[in-house]
Amino acid sequence: MDGRKNDGLRPVRFSFGAQAYAEGSVLVEAGDTKVLCAVSVEDKVPPFLKGQGRGWVTAEYGMLPRSTLTRRAREIGQRDGRSVEIQRLIGRALRAVVNLDALGERTLTVDCDVLQADGGTRTAAITGSYVALHQAMQKLVTQGALASLPLRSSVAAVSVGMVEGEALLDLCYEEDAHAAVDCNVVRTGGGAYVEVQGTAEGAPFAPEQLQQMLTLAGKGIGELTVLQEAALRTLGAR
Repeated sequence: MDGRKNDGLRPVRFSFGAQAYAEGSVLVEAGDTKVLCAVSVEDKVPPFLKGQGRGWVTAEYGMLPRSTLTRRAREIGQRDGRSVEIQRLIGRALRAVVNLDALGERTLTVDCDVLQADGGTRTAAITGSYVALHQAMQKLVTQGALASLPLRSSVAAVSVGMVEGEALLDLCYEEDAHAAVDCNVVRTGGGAYVEVQGTAEGAPFAPEQLQQMLTLAGKGIGELTVLQEAALRTLGAR
């Protein structure tokens, strides 16, 4: 819709320091989608990990009331089912690349707040959360709390779908609304899959279409990985 090629990402930007008190904070922008990712470090773990010497990484996700065209009610008390699903996805994606044994008995919580939604909020949250997590862990290394970064790889995510018979990368809201197939793909910087969520909105889709989408997603995640690394180099140069 915006003139990109089918395999083109929307413009991506990482801005550090949005929240001064967080151990790591990044505002990630993917087109008109904006998500604030902030990491908090606590020297404790959930009860099921207590005494094991291992750490934990988890996430919370929410959309601000005017992140969408019409106002959403704030999630007070019982969480929205979609938000719970997404925050579990973010947590799984991050834990897939973290050495929890090397983290020690501490918990890193990533709060992902959607400031503006135009499709791909969950994938932007994962991509931005990794950058914020890396920043927080680097701070722990600098302080002497960790000997080295407890990261096995990077992780990023992107949406892809079939729209009017064509495979498109990084769908905005309008493209997603018209997609016959909608997929979210999470991969490590080394190319291993963490999660693939694919849904036919009507008729089932063919294996060839799935392969088309996975190929596009792989290209997009490769580009996101380069952008993550560039942002972190900029942070290290400060």
